[in-house]
Amino acid sequence: GSGFVGSHTCDALSEAGYNVTIFDRTESKWIREDQKMIIGDMMDEKLLKNAIKNKNYVFHFGGIADIAEADNNPYDTIHLNVMGVMKALIACKESSTGRFLYGSTVYVFSPYGSMYRASKQACETIIETFSNQHNLDYTFLRYGSLYGPRAQSWNGLQMRVETVVNKKKLIYHGTGDEEREYIHIKDAAKMTVKALANQYKNQAITLTGSQVISSKALIEMIFEIAGIKPDIQFRHNVPGYGNH
Repeated sequence: GSGFVGSHTCDALSEAGYNVTIFDRTESKWIREDQKMIIGDMMDEKLLKNAIKNKNYVFHFGGIADIAEADNNPYDTIHLNVMGVMKALIACKESSTGRFLYGSTVYVFSPYGSMYRASKQACETIIETFSNQHNLDYTFLRYGSLYGPRAQSWNGLQMRVETVVNKKKLIYHGTGDEEREYIHIKDAAKMTVKALANQYKNQAITLTGSQVISSKALIEMIFEIAGIKPDIQFRHNVPGYGNH
């Protein structure tokens, strides 16, 4: 709840009239007066259970989300992203939580996203199985390419804007033909709150933009808005996470 997607979701929930409790290792920089903050690690089962107790809904955004970090630390990624969800599911079951809403990705069944994607895919399977066994409702929130305030430095769009502005040039690992449907984080947060409707119980929903844009067109737009002459290098033969 102290991160990029979580903090904006908390804002949207508060604005919709929900009582919001944030459970995170670090205090949110953006916490509101009408929100409660609990400091704790999601891997601490006792603290987690106390935080979830008597809650109607649990939104889970915890874990490693940086694709580069996930690939460089595969053990930590599986341990935190998968076991963290398992601990939360057990806590929800013991607290008779109404629904578990899981922050996933549109790339969950694609070849993109590397170990990060693999962890999300595993968690969706685990959540669905746990739901069938223990009658815990869930919703998968499959986010597209997010951008906006509070984004981490490794956020794809954030990183490209900062590089163009500071270095006046950009090296892009890909062909430039990759297509994305970007969505502003505040729009995604509002849609996340709408996912609480009964029609989205035990469903997977996609939260993404309606306009498709290629990576090349987006980068050229960044240069244009920044008032900088385009200086782009496309490196087509570099594998990995860079072009996603």
